[in-house]
Amino acid sequence: MKILVINGPNLNMLGLRDKNNYGNLTLKEINKKLRELAKNKAKLKFYQSNCEGKLVSFIQKHLNYDALIINAGAYTHTSLAIHDALELFKGKIMEVHLSNIKEREEFRHFSYISLLATNSYIGLKEESYYEALRDLLKD
Repeated sequence: MKILVINGPNLNMLGLRDKNNYGNLTLKEINKKLRELAKNKAKLKFYQSNCEGKLVSFIQKHLNYDALIINAGAYTHTSLAIHDALELFKGKIMEVHLSNIKEREEFRHFSYISLLATNSYIGLKEESYYEALRDLLKD
């Protein structure tokens, strides 16, 4: 199984951001744990960008993957472009959020990603990523 792990804006700053919402780990530490969980079960490809167009292009270039885990960051709530790129993706789409977006500011409650997601994992900090991967690996 080939799985994309896509992260949007400001996720490169994990470890420095509000630890109550985002936890203590860096994105590098989360990715390391994901590699360990996937060992001998799946091939993971990681990508992070603060630029919407780069995220769209990355998704478009990797349509042949079996699944993806995406934390689109703030683009979750605003990006029709990422939504439209994800519509082209035929594999499973796992939406991930470190914080509970449903319990935060009202503008964070709506997700364009949720409209297409196979499952969403929110509010579990780094466990959101790990649960999404475990879900994919159980098939």
